[in-house]
Amino acid sequence: MSREEELFEKTYAAYGPALYRFCLTQMGAPADAEDVLQEVFCKRLYRAPDFAGPEQERRWLFRVAANQCRDELRRRRRTDPLPEELPAPGIEDLGLWERVEALPEKQRTVIHLHYAEGYSVEEIAGLLGTTASAVKMRLKRGREALRREWEAGE
Repeated sequence: MSREEELFEKTYAAYGPALYRFCLTQMGAPADAEDVLQEVFCKRLYRAPDFAGPEQERRWLFRVAANQCRDELRRRRRTDPLPEELPAPGIEDLGLWERVEALPEKQRTVIHLHYAEGYSVEEIAGLLGTTASAVKMRLKRGREALRREWEAGE
């Protein structure tokens, strides 16, 4: 087994499932999440800096994943035509994470990183290149939107 293959297997075993969940939350479809995840690991294999430790590597991977998801979603908006009619699913048949997926990108990203991945507000700010107060506001607005949706569905 080559050094690259060993590095890939070790990195994927350590971070793959969490990164996949994050990408799935962002992209909404398993195939799209897998495509983004593949790009993230290619970048890890061929373009990553040397890391001081596993936490630095984890933060780098999540930052690359967030950027890759955002870029892919922007590319789609530019190239995908809008359907004539958008389906309107009943909110009562959506679970919590499905409701999170419906949030705007900035709110969805911080909620996933905070609640599903356990990052602090300050860590999220560093990952996304923004301020802690911006992250707090996105979390607040996301929670409020989820609360409104939840109450409307009851």
